[in-house]
Amino acid sequence: MSHQVLIVSPHFPPINAADHQRVRMSLPYFKDFGWEAHVLTVRPDCVEGVQDFLLAKTVPSHIPVTYTRALSIQVTRRIGMSTLGLRCFPYLLKAGDRLLHQNKFDLIYFSTTVFITMALGFMWYKRFGIPYVLDFQDPWLNDYYKQPGAAPPPGGRWKYGYSQLQAKLLEPKTLSKASHVISVSPAYPQMLQQRYPQLRPDQFTVLPFGAPEADFEQVPFLNIQQTIFDPNDGKRHWVYVGAVGKIMEFSLRALFLGIESERRKNPELWQTVRLHFVGTSYAPKDRAVKTVEPIAQELGVADLVTEHTQRIPYFEALKVLTDSDAILLIGSNDPGYTASKLYPCILACKPILAIFHKQSSVVDILHQCQAGQAIAFSPEMQPSDLLSEVTFQLRELLSLPKGYQPKTNWEAFQPYTAREMTRQQCAIFDKCLSPKIHSQSL
Repeated sequence: MSHQVLIVSPHFPPINAADHQRVRMSLPYFKDFGWEAHVLTVRPDCVEGVQDFLLAKTVPSHIPVTYTRALSIQVTRRIGMSTLGLRCFPYLLKAGDRLLHQNKFDLIYFSTTVFITMALGFMWYKRFGIPYVLDFQDPWLNDYYKQPGAAPPPGGRWKYGYSQLQAKLLEPKTLSKASHVISVSPAYPQMLQQRYPQLRPDQFTVLPFGAPEADFEQVPFLNIQQTIFDPNDGKRHWVYVGAVGKIMEFSLRALFLGIESERRKNPELWQTVRLHFVGTSYAPKDRAVKTVEPIAQELGVADLVTEHTQRIPYFEALKVLTDSDAILLIGSNDPGYTASKLYPCILACKPILAIFHKQSSVVDILHQCQAGQAIAFSPEMQPSDLLSEVTFQLRELLSLPKGYQPKTNWEAFQPYTAREMTRQQCAIFDKCLSPKIHSQSL
């Protein structure tokens, strides 16, 4: 007999957002493992962001989806309340109340970085007694931007301070009744257990996003055109797709220092190389600030680098990866940063050069799967300390013929597929229905 799970994900296709990808990629497989899913989300016209209608077509037609409104961003921005969580909270609450009254749900699952909506789990548990699971894709209460030398937080100090005040009030209460916490990084359970000593290790599971194999199978048949570069112009196009923040400056500097050094030694070889950084800002085009090109300018490689701040549709981004000659993975100086974009990069079957904190899971996964080269750094290092390793890997990358595909160990990659990740999610759901576990909620 199947169980019923209500999935709360304010971002959902056709909105192109990273935090719904776990849900989207799991939906085709929930039924295989004994769970029927119903999604509660926000209408796309109420959400800021790029829309990709091909993305919407990947949602199985048998999955029921309930859409709610949100307060108008044009109106709420005037009073400084433009975040989606605040705008949609009362509507999700009302719609969730109705669904939980009308249907027999066994579990509620929150998979989102719109953290304030996780507080609904506590409210619904009190009203309906239904267990809930939280998926932490980022930290909710986070002191990272308070560290000495940290960059200004996204959105500015005032908005960051307000969001952290919310987190300080809501996170402990929300965790207090949660049946389980899923995390993309091993750093988050450690942080939460330090903050809340009553939490037990068995109440956490570290689970990365699954690999979107089905999406890559569709790409050749969708007639997608990407406009970032011409793959047939005879040049070598290296690409990075994703946001770039101040916390990635170390890796960028290490890369550009290496390129500048190598180009001085062999300028002709580098005449054909072009680096494209795509979708580097979450801000709308008119408010986006370039973060890559200024560093490239400072380090003397600006003529090789193009930065496209605007995010592009999901399937166009996959096409950029498959059309490229090599893929760059730029890591954060946060050891908990895992980069969910890793798996699409591996599935693109292109040479990969990654620069990541030594504690990041990206380093181990690339090594296990033999899918690319990872350069690891530690906090006490300077970008120049990586120069010899970066230049060595750049020479190796340039020595590869166009069209080269790495000899990836696909057997080692199997634990990271979307189906396997969904199986593990459902095993957690099953565990949460145990009366003993339910009575021992956090």
